[in-house]
Amino acid sequence: MSIASDAWLVVIDHQRIFADPASDWCAPRFAETAPVVARLAAHFDDRVVLTRWLPGTDRHGSWRAYFDKWTFADRTESDEVFSLVPTATDLTERATVDVSTFGKWGPQLATVTGEHAHLVLVGVATDCCVISTALAAADAGCTVTVVSDGCAGSSDENQAAALQVMGLYAPQITVVDSAELLG
Repeated sequence: MSIASDAWLVVIDHQRIFADPASDWCAPRFAETAPVVARLAAHFDDRVVLTRWLPGTDRHGSWRAYFDKWTFADRTESDEVFSLVPTATDLTERATVDVSTFGKWGPQLATVTGEHAHLVLVGVATDCCVISTALAAADAGCTVTVVSDGCAGSSDENQAAALQVMGLYAPQITVVDSAELLG
């Protein structure tokens, strides 16, 4: 396998809230993804886009229970915990795609990549934002490649489960490791 010339690297939520070991949302293997993401970004040139999860202001429906459970994350969007980690800040000059949903596929990302793009996904958490992005993008007609060693889950078990589920969506979603992608 090789990287398609029109593919976009989408770095999902490489933010402090998911990297900090003191955070309730820390993805334990987050640090292991940073060198993989950097290595991949070098092959995508200007076709790299970063996303950030922000809490937004919607506290209706299931979001009310969500923020009741995760009160530590109910902060202003300018809070430092939502900043990109230092290893992500130099990956692109493009503005981040900031959304208050788990899945990052939607009008903002489609405006950058195109409606039926080939997306190469890395980031966190595999079992939340990555899988939510992959499924929505595939439903919209995108070709999705998930780079397993460029993603980190909330636990090793949840990482494996999410990768297995996404693998069921072939050929719309393909799960590979970075060595396979880079050939």
